Amino acid sequence: MASSSGTKDVGPQRSMSRRMTKMASMVEAGDDNTTVDSETVPSSLASIAPILRVANEIEPENRRVAYLCRFHAFEKAHRMDPTSSGRGVRQFKTYLLHRLQKEEVETEHVLAKNDPREIQKYYQNFCEKNIREGQYTKKPEEIAKIYQIATVLYDVLKTVVPSSKVDHETQKYAKDVEEKKERNEHYNILPLYAVGVEPEIMKLPEIKAALRAIRNVEGLPSFLTSTEKERPVHDILEWLAVIFGFQKGNVANQREHLILLLANMDVRKKNPHGYEQLDDETIKELMHKIFKNYQSWCKYLHFDPILESPRDDSHRRQQAQLLYIGLYLLIWGEASNIRFMPECICFIFHHMAKEMHGFLFGNVQQVTGETLIIHPKGEEAFLKEVVTPLYEVLRKEASGNKDGKASHSSWRNYDDLNEYFWSGKSSKLKWPLDGKGDFFVNPDTAKPANKKDNQPVGKPKTNFVEVRTFWHLYRDFDRMWIFFILALQAMIIIAWHQRGSSNVLFDDVVYQSVSSIFVTAAFLNFLRAVLDIVLSFKAWRSLKSSQILRYLVKFIVAAFWLVVMPVTYSRSFQNPSGLLKFFNNLGADWQSHSLYYYCVAIYLIPNILAAFLFLFPFLRRSMERSDWRIIVMLMWWAQPKLYIGRGMHEDMFSLLKYTLFWITLLISKLAFSFYVEIMPLIEPTRTIMNLTVSSYDWHEFFPNVTHNIGVVIAIWTPIVLVYFMDTQIWYAIFATLVGGIYGAFSHLGEIRTLGMIRARFESVPSAFSERLVPYSKEETRRNLQDDTTERISIAKFSQMWNEFILSMRNEDLISHRERDLLLVPYSSGEVSVVQWPPFLLASKIPIALDMAKDYNEREDADLFKKIKTDDFMYFAIIECYETLRDILIALLVNDGEKKVIWRICREVERSIRNQRFLKEFRMSGLPLLSDKLDKFLNLLMEENEDDQSYRSHIINTFQDIIEIIIQDVMNNGHEVLKEVYIFQENNKKEENFQNINIELLLSRSWREKVVRLHLLLTVKESAINVPMNLEARRRLTFFANSLFMVMPRAPKVRNMLSFSILTPYYKEEVLYSTDELNKENEDGISIIFYLQKIYPDEWKNYEERISDSKFVSAGKDRAELDRQWVSYRAQTLSRTVRGMMYYREALELQCFLDFADDKAIFGGYRAIDKNQSDYRILKEQAQALADLKFTYVVSCQVYGMQKKSRDIRDQRCYANILNLMLTHASLRVAYIDEREETVNGKSEKIYYSVLVKGGDKLDEEIYRIKLPGNPKIGEGKPENQNHAIIFTRGEALQTIDMNQDNYFEEAFKMRNVLEEFLKTHHGQRRPTILGIREHIFTGSVSSLAWFMSNQETSFVTIGQRILANPLRVRFHYGHPDIFDRLFHLTRGGISKASRVINLSEDIFSGYNSTLRRGYVTHHEYIQVGKGRDVGMNQISLFEAKVANGNGEQTLSRDVYRLGRRFDFYRMLSFYFTTVGFYFSSMVTVLTVYVFLYGRLYMVLSGLERRILEDPSLRQSKALEEALATQSFFQLGLLLVLPMVMEIGLERGFRTAIGDFIIMQLQLASVFFTFQLGTKAHYYGRTILHGGAKYRATGRGFVVFHDKFADNYRMYSRSHFVKGLELLILLIVYEVYGHSYRNSSLYFFITFSMWFLVASWLFAPFIFNPSGFEWQKTVDDWTDWKRWMGNRGGIGISPDKSWESWWNEEQEHLKYTNMRGRILEIVLAFRFFIYQFGIVYQLKISHGSKNILVYGLSWFVMLIALLVLKMVSMGRRRFGTDFQLMSRILKALLFLGFVSVMIVLFVVCNLTVSDIFAALLAFMPTGWALILIAQACGPCLKRIGIWDSVMELSRAYEAIMGLIIFMPVVVLSWFPFVSEFQTRLLFNQAFSRGLQISMILAGKKDKAPSS
Repeated sequence: MASSSGTKDVGPQRSMSRRMTKMASMVEAGDDNTTVDSETVPSSLASIAPILRVANEIEPENRRVAYLCRFHAFEKAHRMDPTSSGRGVRQFKTYLLHRLQKEEVETEHVLAKNDPREIQKYYQNFCEKNIREGQYTKKPEEIAKIYQIATVLYDVLKTVVPSSKVDHETQKYAKDVEEKKERNEHYNILPLYAVGVEPEIMKLPEIKAALRAIRNVEGLPSFLTSTEKERPVHDILEWLAVIFGFQKGNVANQREHLILLLANMDVRKKNPHGYEQLDDETIKELMHKIFKNYQSWCKYLHFDPILESPRDDSHRRQQAQLLYIGLYLLIWGEASNIRFMPECICFIFHHMAKEMHGFLFGNVQQVTGETLIIHPKGEEAFLKEVVTPLYEVLRKEASGNKDGKASHSSWRNYDDLNEYFWSGKSSKLKWPLDGKGDFFVNPDTAKPANKKDNQPVGKPKTNFVEVRTFWHLYRDFDRMWIFFILALQAMIIIAWHQRGSSNVLFDDVVYQSVSSIFVTAAFLNFLRAVLDIVLSFKAWRSLKSSQILRYLVKFIVAAFWLVVMPVTYSRSFQNPSGLLKFFNNLGADWQSHSLYYYCVAIYLIPNILAAFLFLFPFLRRSMERSDWRIIVMLMWWAQPKLYIGRGMHEDMFSLLKYTLFWITLLISKLAFSFYVEIMPLIEPTRTIMNLTVSSYDWHEFFPNVTHNIGVVIAIWTPIVLVYFMDTQIWYAIFATLVGGIYGAFSHLGEIRTLGMIRARFESVPSAFSERLVPYSKEETRRNLQDDTTERISIAKFSQMWNEFILSMRNEDLISHRERDLLLVPYSSGEVSVVQWPPFLLASKIPIALDMAKDYNEREDADLFKKIKTDDFMYFAIIECYETLRDILIALLVNDGEKKVIWRICREVERSIRNQRFLKEFRMSGLPLLSDKLDKFLNLLMEENEDDQSYRSHIINTFQDIIEIIIQDVMNNGHEVLKEVYIFQENNKKEENFQNINIELLLSRSWREKVVRLHLLLTVKESAINVPMNLEARRRLTFFANSLFMVMPRAPKVRNMLSFSILTPYYKEEVLYSTDELNKENEDGISIIFYLQKIYPDEWKNYEERISDSKFVSAGKDRAELDRQWVSYRAQTLSRTVRGMMYYREALELQCFLDFADDKAIFGGYRAIDKNQSDYRILKEQAQALADLKFTYVVSCQVYGMQKKSRDIRDQRCYANILNLMLTHASLRVAYIDEREETVNGKSEKIYYSVLVKGGDKLDEEIYRIKLPGNPKIGEGKPENQNHAIIFTRGEALQTIDMNQDNYFEEAFKMRNVLEEFLKTHHGQRRPTILGIREHIFTGSVSSLAWFMSNQETSFVTIGQRILANPLRVRFHYGHPDIFDRLFHLTRGGISKASRVINLSEDIFSGYNSTLRRGYVTHHEYIQVGKGRDVGMNQISLFEAKVANGNGEQTLSRDVYRLGRRFDFYRMLSFYFTTVGFYFSSMVTVLTVYVFLYGRLYMVLSGLERRILEDPSLRQSKALEEALATQSFFQLGLLLVLPMVMEIGLERGFRTAIGDFIIMQLQLASVFFTFQLGTKAHYYGRTILHGGAKYRATGRGFVVFHDKFADNYRMYSRSHFVKGLELLILLIVYEVYGHSYRNSSLYFFITFSMWFLVASWLFAPFIFNPSGFEWQKTVDDWTDWKRWMGNRGGIGISPDKSWESWWNEEQEHLKYTNMRGRILEIVLAFRFFIYQFGIVYQLKISHGSKNILVYGLSWFVMLIALLVLKMVSMGRRRFGTDFQLMSRILKALLFLGFVSVMIVLFVVCNLTVSDIFAALLAFMPTGWALILIAQACGPCLKRIGIWDSVMELSRAYEAIMGLIIFMPVVVLSWFPFVSEFQTRLLFNQAFSRGLQISMILAGKKDKAPSS
């Protein structure tokens, strides 16, 4: 046998070595799969994958050479990992070995007799055929693949053939391949080194100019290689790479990036023809965009920017500027996670640019005049020396967050580390980076010995500390709280003094009392100063001394005013008493009573200055942005000096708009609060305070408290909370009104029905031309003068309209017939009138025929006047006449017969001109003619294989038509025939009209004419319902309406802004599998069956489409087509990709319309002859420009893992993503490749960012960039976006989530939207984020989905409209906003990624953009589709995630800075539209608690009874109402107002009111009230304890029933526990206050609370499919019992065991701080009030108020707990081995219990009502003990009583579950309840034909779906 090193020329065959063969016995053989071996290579053997790919590629041609390639791969794998220690290596090698053993026997030589000759011969043939002959004829991508194969083949050849035996010709080919392979690699968009067929994109002059510019390396210092030879460089990026050691993949990526940027920007500035050089202004503009942040950073830190370039030499200046741009892009492209730190990148660039500047303009070069020689760095030098050290700091800090569980203050996030570079400390970092610098020192290594391990000692936070406390809300928005508190104080004082006098404000006493608000203001300002110090204390070590001094001075000044204000205020009273007397004595030496007002005047000076600057925003803006030291000193007091957040003030006009909005709102709110909330309580409060209560119903600890202060607090606290909360409701009202007005002025909803479309369709083409068709100024001027261009405009509109209609047909929204009715003819030049779509002209001809029948022998004028009153009827008649004439003439071959037709037509036209038409033609014959024409056109449309029979039918019908015209319609028909045939000699030899040109019908344009004419003649019903599909109607109306909205004029494609789309993907569905489609749930329902019922019309259209003989399936079988149909109706990646690819289709059509000549445009986009060279070039140009302008990158983070995974689902996802790439050539997939590589003898994980595209059958790698480590150290989604953003292109970037969709007609408007970036707003500001509205496409799935859809739609339309204008606080709320890409890539990217704090990563990019002086707008003339969660649990998870995110936002520095730096009114807008909404939701719930606990206090203490029954009171009812207060605010139903307004605006107010009523009938209020609880719970818990996390909601179809245990686990803590607590409160309030209270008033007051309780307890079951079906209920009970009884333990999931779930529910308490634990304990004490109050109400207490009664109740409680403990212990100890003992123990306990109860009943007068009352008293106490025990968990675990706490908790959970479950059981007994629930849940689906009752009953129709 031959070894692998070589063989003799005629030696034996190459075969397996003995050593390798032996190895097979050690391992198990793998499967022999020939298609996947190259794609499933283990990561540690990745380098052999190309060899295996080549083997698969050449196998069809030469199996022996393929075998040799695999053998070489096997040997290489064995050398790389001889011990098979890598993950999956052993299995892979075994599989390959078995395959080689099999192939060694089966393969034969083809070209020679032995392996060396075989492979050499094959190699030579391959190179000869593909390289020598094909290099000038093949496309660049084919050449790249050929060179890749040739390289691998030669590597294999070298192992088979000894070096001495390699042919000269082989070596020549190998040398040629080696020299050229680097320039013939797979490319992304630009094949820069193409030598074969030059792609059209490389012919573009802008590309050539950009290439020429970056390839200018003249005069740059050269390099010496290791052999002291000068190394050539080809462009400036390569030169930079050699200097600084950038990676090859990074250089290639940024080279293309820079070329495309320059080309796209340059072409807008000049004529695209005949230019060779880049414009200086282009490079200057790009410099400005890329370095604006860098220059601002340098200015802030007083550095000199390193951007110097020669001014005298334009050539050198361009070169230098491009070097700076290239350097920045290369740094950014390789910076990995550091891209989230823009100022860190500025720091890196600053030092590297300084280094480069030294090379370019150093003294040596200038003095000697010689070229500087530089020694190059290695390829990964920049990664190792710069990126990796910085990344390691990031990684170590991120590891300190302990997977998101550690306190934010214990570790530094991205923002902390980036803000280090805002300070002068960054200048102390040495360059090259020194690992010993302060920034790099790992805090873990310097931990003091006296610190415990669980107390991390980290470096200080930078500038801000994220502390978990609600005080952030006060600190961030202190001006708002101060305003509301002072206004409340002033209103209470005025109301208190207002006794019938309207001039109370002018009263001296009132005026003096109101002036006390400044004392309050002093206290509140002091509180703010204290919070500033306390909350930022952990950052003090990183603060500048000036900042610390500012905090301290602010504190001292606030403390000074806190003392001075009360003292001087007390001196302003003549005879002070109480606290005022104390303060008065402090200032006894001061006799002047006016001193207080002087102090107030001095105190208000800063506020007056702020108000002055507020009125002049440009002045404030300039001062804040200034970096002059003198102005910084002046501004020092007003704001801390920070790099961002300066000068965010709007222009005067915007300021006036939102100021007017808020002044009007605040006046309304304060007036309402004063007259409705405060005034009604004043008199009752006086009455209560004047009453004397001497006896109580319980033991009163403070019997001597005056003025019944407890009652006053209980009454006023809910009202005060409502006062602070109701601004949110007022905002909803005002936003609704203003948003509606803005929407109306924006022309929204002007076209909202098909009738409106038909009415305005004539103006649609002109609106289309005006907005969507680009014209130069000269063309516009010409158009105004030349009417003939109108036909071209209509033709252009028809191209776009038809593509729109065809896209809807391909999406199965319309049928073939509807398509034909909606299409406009492509070839429109042969008809003298405009050819409108048939749906506008439908029924016009039949109506005209009916009219004509009644006009026999009357005047023509009457008939034609009536016809011309309806334009569409007139157009239809003319078109039918001319089209019929053309068809008849075209069908005839004989010229004489054609003359007959012409003569008939001339007769018609002459009679019309002479107004004798009705006299010379008989109208009675027209119906017969119409019927015959119908038959004739049907024949023409048929496809008949029997040609002769088909021809004879046509001839016969044709002759019948002529006969009817001659004999029945024309009065002188025979005379016409005679005149024509008298000149023909052979007119009697054969029958007329027999020679027909039937081949004419093969023409597509003629067939379209026939179909259209048939429709015009035969469609008799009105087309009012075309299309029938609701989604198709919505799209038609929205598109038509958008053409009349204000939008920028469309530029030509060549001049438009280039853009990219980025979609992050993790492991969501790509395309449903056949198994998933047909998998039936427990009711026998499959997804495909479900969708067939929801979308019956679309399913019918789909079946019609695929059964059409013209349908091209592209090799897909029915199952594959079904998969696609379903997936395009779900929230899948394939749907998103299909939608986004409409952008490319639209661009290609727009290119055609821009560049095609009139003939091509009239001919039609789809009708052009692609074989003609001109049109082929036009098509290629269109594709080239589309490539230039549009890039789509899907960031499939785990694509590499899925490729190698053995999991079936992963493999399916990989195959589907690959299929998407193969289908869409311009789709790119970026992923993180994780490889195992041996470094210094150790196996390490190495990470790469990789970009791939679709090849022939597999993906082709384009770029590979090594990363410093695992890029996922923060939140997953932003990290996923960040790694892929380097592969995007263009000046704009649209972020699209993978639950989104797009539409062709909307994609057509993209270039208009992009023009918004070029519009300046109020001076020099241009938008940095363009907001786009969304259409929620999941609304039809169920009633819940409909509620969610309406809620989301109102937010993305009217909500964001008002945020953008006038409020100016719109941010980025997720996709599909469009970013100014260059602005954001230089400022930290399109999201933030710090763990947990940036959970809502999207909105932080909006915050960041605003803080960095960005400008966010919102545009509603374009929309993108979006899916939303459709099931109850999915929606709740989503709401929980958003509430978690808002909780974290509340703690963030971004919200703090925006809240502090916005002006007052913009700050109000910001608060109430972000975190304030969630805080208000929480306050709404808190108000219910406070109200009920206040009532509990009054009822159980007896105070309410004493007050209402006091004989001195006359107006008991008024007092009752005051005691009840207004509680209707809790419902918050006014928050649905924006939803109603938006529906009314866009679909009509009748529809809106109808929808609102239907929603209420479908219990929408229950749903929204339930979600209120979700928001409040998760928002509050996040701020108190943390625990925020990403919650995967799942985006599938919810057609299954959630088990009771699932619902209990999800909602127990957020809703059920709180609902039961409120239920007990309401019961106690009812029972103990009912005897003396007006019951109707009680019901009115507590109705909203009962509604809240019912919603929280039962909504999950109401909205649960089959929630009340008996069998399901029984199964749920069984499942619930099993879950409750199962023991927990390590590895037991929460859904399997109650114990595991219970432990998981307390997860947040494990990581909370001591403050959080104490607060939990304090809150738990509220449950003790039940026991304290109720035990004194028991009959057994005999009215005693002694404290011993309460003590005795605790004795009873302890006894009960001990008994429970004994039972539990007895069950555990005796239950198994000593069952008799266990039974005796139970019997004794039972007898003891009975005995005690008998004694209590007989001796102590215990009653049955006492027993129930005792349950109400003791149950909450037990729950309080559990909550306290959980908060003290670590202590109790050490004591050893944790198991007892767990068992008590289990008992409580069982009782709660039983209470909630019983009503469900009762309702399940009645079958009609289940039917009603089904109707309730799926009403929307019913209205569209869903047979849901059949579905949920499991009675699936077994008929085959096809």
